[in-house]
Amino acid sequence: MSINRSLRREAGTVEENALRIDTNKAEQVIEALNTDLAATYVLYHQLRKHHWNVEGAEFEQLHDWFGDAAEDAEDNADDIAERVQALGGVPISGPSSLEERAPVEFEGEDVYDVRTSMEHDLEMYGDVIESVREHVSLAEDLGDYATGELLRDTLEDLEDDAHEIEHFLEDDTLVLEEATH
Repeated sequence: MSINRSLRREAGTVEENALRIDTNKAEQVIEALNTDLAATYVLYHQLRKHHWNVEGAEFEQLHDWFGDAAEDAEDNADDIAERVQALGGVPISGPSSLEERAPVEFEGEDVYDVRTSMEHDLEMYGDVIESVREHVSLAEDLGDYATGELLRDTLEDLEDDAHEIEHFLEDDTLVLEEATH
């Protein structure tokens, strides 16, 4: 049985778009968005890993938080990818492309204590925040205000999650360590 397949869009190419954003400008925005897409998916996978492996007295709260944060990252990645497509580009999607393009590095397969995991997450959030913030300005400087708005929304989610991690990492807790009397 033979199935006819034809390539519809080649990865890395940019076509004219119905949004009437100049192709040269769209290429620059797409490049930035694909970088943020890659970073967001690396963040997603790290958060999902922590969701699966969290243990301890705060298990339920942290398990839920990591799951929610991973879902936020996945939703943001989906919005970014759809914007790339709307601009006439092809969103990156393969694991090797995501790893290659991401300005952040996955912490690896090892499992760390929850504090170390969250410190790694906070560092990654900071790097992704810086990248997205830079790309808000780029998009708007190129006249793509809708992408700027989409990235602002993404930035707000990232900053909220990073701020919540800061709270989790504070040293004040109701969980008792070993009593030292």
